[in-house]
Amino acid sequence: MSVLVVIPARYASTRYPGKPLVELKGASGEARSLIRRSWEAAMAVQGVDRVVVATDDDRIRDASVGFGAEVVMTSDTCRNGTERCAEALDALGGGFEIVVNLQGDAPLTPAWFVEDLIAGLRSSPVAEVATPVLRTDGKALRGFRDDRLAGRVGGTTAVFGADYNALYFSKEVIPYTGQDYPDGADTPVWHHVGVYAYRPSALGAYPRWPQGPLEHLEGLEQLRFLEQGRHMLCVPVDARGRQFWELNNPEDVPRIEAMLIEMGAA
Repeated sequence: MSVLVVIPARYASTRYPGKPLVELKGASGEARSLIRRSWEAAMAVQGVDRVVVATDDDRIRDASVGFGAEVVMTSDTCRNGTERCAEALDALGGGFEIVVNLQGDAPLTPAWFVEDLIAGLRSSPVAEVATPVLRTDGKALRGFRDDRLAGRVGGTTAVFGADYNALYFSKEVIPYTGQDYPDGADTPVWHHVGVYAYRPSALGAYPRWPQGPLEHLEGLEQLRFLEQGRHMLCVPVDARGRQFWELNNPEDVPRIEAMLIEMGAA
């Protein structure tokens, strides 16, 4: 199957304006923009036919072209990354069997997360969308709880059924557990990794559906699929000892830079 990876990026983020152009230092001490590091993560994925940055902002376009990315300009009316991916696919004329949304705030996404995601969607004929989930350990779960206690939105959590069909996603820590877990110990809480693989028919239909109350309350674009009764597959992925975090708030910059240094990323 032909695979397109779209990296949606907008400048006017509500929580963190200008986020795609934030500079992050790696192990070499070199500062690279968030959008560049996200593009580099996408380029490392095996089995992908094309990678594009989708944006409505000239500054992001110019920066992306400067480091060698292909850019698709989209409108400023896209309400989220999924709508931007749908618009980018339409602008490219379709022709792909799987479209991956690698959001531009996740530069630590390992290539095998995306590769496993694509394989999961291919192996599930009933699934219209697939998304990775990562089991948290005690250390990661404490990070989630600390963020919420501080009034910050950290990662998103996911719950799913025995068939791995998604039941719900939330910015709260779900399911509830009052237990404390040691560093490295598995917990029942799954971290939703903000990457999606869509079948083009589902992606094309998405912008035509109204935003439902759950999507509005949580601010999570994937809930629109669930509110429409669509089948979303959760694909468990293995961190293989790597730490993972999205850049959601300015406070996440030093955390992600520390992770880049630890993994030896330039």
